[in-house]
Amino acid sequence: MREILGRRRRHRPRRKGSSAQLEAALTCATLRKWPVLPGAGPAAGAVRGERGPGCACRDPECAVPGAHPLDPGLLAATTDERMVRWWWTTRPAAPVLLATGGRAPCALSLPAVAGARALTALDGMGLRLGPVVATPTRWSLMVAPYSLERLGELLHAQDRVPSSLRFHGEGGYLLLPPSEVDAGQVRWERAPEEGSAAPWLPDVESVLDALVEASNGAPDGGSRLAY
Repeated sequence: MREILGRRRRHRPRRKGSSAQLEAALTCATLRKWPVLPGAGPAAGAVRGERGPGCACRDPECAVPGAHPLDPGLLAATTDERMVRWWWTTRPAAPVLLATGGRAPCALSLPAVAGARALTALDGMGLRLGPVVATPTRWSLMVAPYSLERLGELLHAQDRVPSSLRFHGEGGYLLLPPSEVDAGQVRWERAPEEGSAAPWLPDVESVLDALVEASNGAPDGGSRLAY
């Protein structure tokens, strides 16, 4: 697994009685001041890969099983340590969701094949990238916060924006490692620097062209969002 600046992750012993999800949520909330909340998670007794209501929301057509807010809702996202501890002590395996926008990072996500292609192109341009989240089906590049107005201007300048390219801005959310959902394990393709309170984030316009081009060439049009 590659990391920003090639630094190796230092092993940090997990605190007794804590889950990996709790540790990740606390790092986001208390160190980086990124608001988080637990995701819906799988339905009780659900078996990954089987058809049916695999999400706690019980919707058989759920587009992102387990990987969306449910209870609490997105507006409850917080950086409060006590609340974060309570959520993941109650549900230690709950997915970790970042509430994007505001002072928190935004993100752009695209199919995994297109994501790998886009990273290769951006690396070839010598562009410094921020954290990149990977699932078996989609990759998400974190970027500096952007407004909907600015995003609209940038998209208007594009000839075509494929439906497989998704935008996680104000009022949105992003699934973070080490969550595990219906599609599989969430991991860092490019991890934030260990202990960094403010990981580097590129501007959205510096990566948009490469992501649009890579998404246009993706095998799947991506009309359905899935993690």
